[in-house]
Amino acid sequence: MHAITISEPGEPDVLTWTELPDPEPGPGEVLLDVAATAVNRADLLQRQGYYPPPPGVTDVPGLECSGTVAALGEGVDSVRVGEQVCALLAGGGYAEKVVVPAGQVMPAPGGVDLVTAASLPEVACTVWSNVVLTARLVAGETFLVHGGAGGIGTHAIQVGKALGARVAVTAGAADRLARCADLGADILVDYREQDFVEVLKEATGGHGADVILDNMGAKYLPRNVSALARNGRLVVIGMQGGVKGELNLGTLLSKCGSVTATTLRHRPVEEKSAIVAEVAAQLWPLVESGTVRPIVHEVLPIQRAADAHRKMEEGGVFGKIVLVMPSAAQ
Repeated sequence: MHAITISEPGEPDVLTWTELPDPEPGPGEVLLDVAATAVNRADLLQRQGYYPPPPGVTDVPGLECSGTVAALGEGVDSVRVGEQVCALLAGGGYAEKVVVPAGQVMPAPGGVDLVTAASLPEVACTVWSNVVLTARLVAGETFLVHGGAGGIGTHAIQVGKALGARVAVTAGAADRLARCADLGADILVDYREQDFVEVLKEATGGHGADVILDNMGAKYLPRNVSALARNGRLVVIGMQGGVKGELNLGTLLSKCGSVTATTLRHRPVEEKSAIVAEVAAQLWPLVESGTVRPIVHEVLPIQRAADAHRKMEEGGVFGKIVLVMPSAAQ
């Protein structure tokens, strides 16, 4: 097979379309012929040498894919050969073939073409596990999404609205905020010009956010705690703004609030499989009805992975960039 490999940590040009041995499924695993994968910020960090895969996982980047089941390892009866699926991966999506634990494979949602389906597993599992399973967002609450124009953000807006929440977002330009509004966002904050704490306070009559989904980490920590409502839940899923911040426990205690930090890639297979099962059962019907739509900025050939990374780093992407394999592009 061919795959994108990282010749050495560095700029996008270190991504190389290379021939590698075909993987083979072991017990409990599924071999997929990959149709497409999608670019996540974790892929950029891995390319730069900051986010290595878990032990035992391929060095080929890519945290999600769509494709067709090609072979089954011993003991797998949850899918069948020839079935069109998508999968949550710990790595290996930027390849023509990938092996994945059977529990992390789910049917491609109905009404979504196979290439587009590659944009869903990582954002769907991230949002559902953090917003629903961890933060327990419910109808009538206020939900603040940082990075509303990104892959996770565009998905989180729609999930929040589907759950009946009032959704606030931050983004860095008026046109990006307008597109977030088109997805259902109610409160729009231009983080370059406005303080989200003040905007949220005014828009909610002083109530604040019941749930905050944060990709910034340290930079936003004090203000996120200030923005929380009583019994509010802050879930940190990224560190784009640094890894060490000051936490005012007095403010957090006064609000009976909580701060949770989670990752998806390094969770045990059993935990990821449980999340995937929840997504397939609870979220896929919303996708199939059109209530939650995959937001794809652009589809590029996998050989242009370096261009895709550059586009992500330039900051103009709205939603996800999908990388399609040669076999699916024909």
